[in-house]
Amino acid sequence: MGPRGRLTEGALDVVIPARNEAARLAHGLATLSGGLSELPVSATITVVDSASTDATAEIARRWSGPVPVRLLRCPRPGKGAAVRAGLLATTAPYAGFCDADMATGLDILPDVLAMLRTGAQVIIGSRRHPESDVEVYGRPFRRVGALAFNRLCRDITGGVTDTQCGFKFFAGPLARAAAADLRTAGFAFDVELLVHCRRRGAAITEVPVTWRDMPGSTFSITRHAAACVRDLYRIRAAAREPVAPPARAPLADEPAR
Repeated sequence: MGPRGRLTEGALDVVIPARNEAARLAHGLATLSGGLSELPVSATITVVDSASTDATAEIARRWSGPVPVRLLRCPRPGKGAAVRAGLLATTAPYAGFCDADMATGLDILPDVLAMLRTGAQVIIGSRRHPESDVEVYGRPFRRVGALAFNRLCRDITGGVTDTQCGFKFFAGPLARAAAADLRTAGFAFDVELLVHCRRRGAAITEVPVTWRDMPGSTFSITRHAAACVRDLYRIRAAAREPVAPPARAPLADEPAR
């Protein structure tokens, strides 16, 4: 243990899945490394280049900042494939992943770390938490599609209100075990990952976040919706064992239990 309670060895590994993110990655790395550098533990960022055809890998390779950044190549395209590869490459006691656009604010990071250090197993950002601050610019058609997708996800995960927010953190051993079983390469991977955590007896805690809809999303209703729905039904068919409802983080005026 270092001065002021700072762990001297890497304690938190954060994965950024990145496919053709050259336009947004530098800003994302600056934002994330700045937030991580304020934590009382040492951290590492892993950028997983998911078969990019732009300068994503070069930006990650040349990055220099307050938090070490390493580049991992994932030849298989798909966000789920990239997150799986990244989580499996982690070694720290705590691990997580964030989207390259940093749509989710990092002000909740100290609370997330404190919860992990006191035994929480899975902590996910939820845009549906009553205390979340969400500003949406997306097209109405996309928002309607997200609502329908969310209804399917709740049934599979035991009531998790927001499976798709790109801000998830785990006890490291659990993250690696759940990722090893992950078979969904596309955008529905979060649902399967949470199901695998549930099967290992982990409680899922949803926390409020500040979230802004950022331009440049690679998800397309017309191109990806059908595959996502197919993946969800496959995940549900494989999830034979029932799961318990998720834990919810206490509101600001409620005592922690």
